[in-house]
Amino acid sequence: MKGLKILLLGLLVTGCHARQQVPTQVVYRFDDHRFLELKGFNCEGELWYSDTQREIHSQIASQFYRIFTRKFVHPSERYIAIPWWGSVTGGFSVSKNYGKTWEKGGASMSPGTNEPNGENAPYYENVLSFTVVNDQGFLQTKHSLYMSSKPFEDPRILPGGPGIPFTTEDGGKHIVEPSAPGWAWGMVYSTKRGLKNTIQILKTNWQDLPDQVPEVKDYKGWDHMSCDMDAGK
Repeated sequence: MKGLKILLLGLLVTGCHARQQVPTQVVYRFDDHRFLELKGFNCEGELWYSDTQREIHSQIASQFYRIFTRKFVHPSERYIAIPWWGSVTGGFSVSKNYGKTWEKGGASMSPGTNEPNGENAPYYENVLSFTVVNDQGFLQTKHSLYMSSKPFEDPRILPGGPGIPFTTEDGGKHIVEPSAPGWAWGMVYSTKRGLKNTIQILKTNWQDLPDQVPEVKDYKGWDHMSCDMDAGK
């Protein structure tokens, strides 16, 4: 009889958990028709992107997403870059088609010397803000400005293009071939320091980059992500 009571109690507790609805909350608004939703307890779980005008509802993360806590300004619509809490060193979730699909693996930090101490990526504690404007991302830290390329590919390295010829310091003649074009636009974040002595600087989408985050005027969205830790409890 005692064993039966324990079994019934266990089934009752299990049933309560099964009926408990997993909370979904808006954690960021880009404007009046685009937003991010987080589904999960304790501000961790699935992350979804919605655009009600374009009728887009796509999953960015299936689990473990936690909100980015620094300043976040994102008027860009075609190119969308979503940072993760504590993991900007690993890059961002990225869509280049208005949020319809998300690039496998996301964007990454460029190899090389981006940081003053010689490392390629910043520590989260040094990040100040992330801004995505005109289809280009800008990560401002206490020491450096990281950015993605301008939002296009150099036509010379597209399929059928002539390639980009260049000469090395030792006089060697080389060419950046369309079959090996290097970083795709929007998929790598680098500082100007990190671009030096790389073939990327030969491409037009990595030239004439700004020295500071472009000014964003009349932005209607949120400037930080927000989440209620007690949702669903």
